[in-house]
Amino acid sequence: MAYQPFTEQTVVEHVRTLGLLEDGGIAHCEEIGDGNLNLVFRIRQGETSLIVKQALPYAKVVGESWPLTLERAWIEQLALREFASVVPRFVPVVLGSDRTLAYTILEDLSDFDIVRTGYLEGKAYPELARHIGEFLGQTLFETSDYAAGPIEKKRKERDYYNPELCDITEKLIFTDPYKDAESNNIETALRPDVEALWGDLKLKVEVTKLKVGFVTKHDALLHGDLHTGSIFATQQETKVIDPEFAFYGPFGFDIGQIVAHLTLSTFHDTLKRFERFTDVLTVWETFEKTFRTKFETAVEPFNTDGFVDELLQTIFSDTIGYAGCELIRRAIGLAGVNDLETLPETVRLERKREALTLGTTLIKQRHDIRSIDELVTLLAGVRV
Repeated sequence: MAYQPFTEQTVVEHVRTLGLLEDGGIAHCEEIGDGNLNLVFRIRQGETSLIVKQALPYAKVVGESWPLTLERAWIEQLALREFASVVPRFVPVVLGSDRTLAYTILEDLSDFDIVRTGYLEGKAYPELARHIGEFLGQTLFETSDYAAGPIEKKRKERDYYNPELCDITEKLIFTDPYKDAESNNIETALRPDVEALWGDLKLKVEVTKLKVGFVTKHDALLHGDLHTGSIFATQQETKVIDPEFAFYGPFGFDIGQIVAHLTLSTFHDTLKRFERFTDVLTVWETFEKTFRTKFETAVEPFNTDGFVDELLQTIFSDTIGYAGCELIRRAIGLAGVNDLETLPETVRLERKREALTLGTTLIKQRHDIRSIDELVTLLAGVRV
């Protein structure tokens, strides 16, 4: 069958042919996608409820003028299955997939909240930070050279060749915010602040170093877009979704992304600052403990006394730098976040200035911040 975007009618017909719905029964379907790249359908029939996510051959946020590969859907389901082989409780169940039609069928997580939306509504997820720290520690270690060894890791890496989506990340996070690019979304009143950022040569050099790391390091399988909009949660459970940007990259990138978005949530709700920065602390400490514990069984010659300490310090520095890049990107680049965009204008502009200032500080000082306590102290010192 050749690729065609599903409609609410055709997706039900197709799923029925797979035996996931009863023949002849009435099925209810709605398109619920609010992302930038895909169609998402929820189908219900009796006690059955499932999600069908289908890639579009272009970016919804821009339109057909920005074509995209459909292969990302296959990479996404591969990543979900890989993560499930390590930490099944932290990802949704994959019920089916098709490479040509570019879809994945998933369990319905209707009882969960999108974490960003929940935060905006004032909700709390007491297990989230610990779960995400464990997810990162487990998946980053188990997909690295340190677990199965370099030969097996190199074999797996070929399955995640994802140049088009990596190119999006490289441009939107590491390149476009640092010049007058068409993709940027810069409010007029913020223009002088942004032009000052463009003139900061030291900052741009450090961002280039981080971009080089993103391009050249192949440490482990990354989610590639791990933010609070890519996590579902309840009071007890956490599920990581949408790894279509998955590829083998630097350990610190995913961790930096979630640190940045926990920080961004404090810009919207200042009363949650202690809670969110405690979450930042918990994410890192859980990641570090999980990764270090697993490293004790690492294959030779990696498990050398003292090496893991230096490795974790490098990951920590990268985490800080990538968090800084994400703060800047979300303040002035394409695809802003509701943590900022839903604020009243005066407050929004001030918060975006603070995001630029904090992002710059994190990038420049990432090697000077030596502990998670120092990082949290710096984050908490931001005037909001």
